[in-house]
Amino acid sequence: MGAYFVLFAVVHSLLADPRFKSRAKKAIGNSFDRWQRLAYNLLALLMMLPFLNILIFLPDRILYSIPAPWNWLMLVAQLLAAVALLQTIRMTGVSYFLGLSQLQGANGPASGEGGLVTDGFYCHIRNPLFFFSAVFLWLSPLMTENLLAFNILATIYFYLGARHEERSLKEEFGEEYEEYQKAVPMFLPRWRC
Repeated sequence: MGAYFVLFAVVHSLLADPRFKSRAKKAIGNSFDRWQRLAYNLLALLMMLPFLNILIFLPDRILYSIPAPWNWLMLVAQLLAAVALLQTIRMTGVSYFLGLSQLQGANGPASGEGGLVTDGFYCHIRNPLFFFSAVFLWLSPLMTENLLAFNILATIYFYLGARHEERSLKEEFGEEYEEYQKAVPMFLPRWRC
């Protein structure tokens, strides 16, 4: 699983890199901007399928199973993390996040302006997608060896992916993003905005 995770991380990060996107746009032309995000998401989805296969079909051993009623509390917390993830995606624009608005020629999030989102969850933490994803993974009331390995690798990737994404955001938004970085923590949410 580790080797495949590294392959996934390298491909996913490379395709998100502004330098790679710039070179690809020069090679492909203007249609790159329209199709890049959708293709990126579809490839990521396809590359996630082997993880599901590993987690479902590979021989595994249960490390722990949280008994009731605590398992129900963890499942409720997972549901809240999933709702927070969806809300975070909504804040950046669902159509934009999926790559559908770009097919219609829109450049940025739901507003169409492509501005830096700093309200809602983004007011409390710079990387709410990674944060809520990690919360969702680690609140599993059933932990197996394979799931533990996946969670550890995913958490490392979330951290490294966030660092990589922040470099891209600095390039895109410049001083505005640097000021945002100074005010808002990267991974541990602050209570007040």
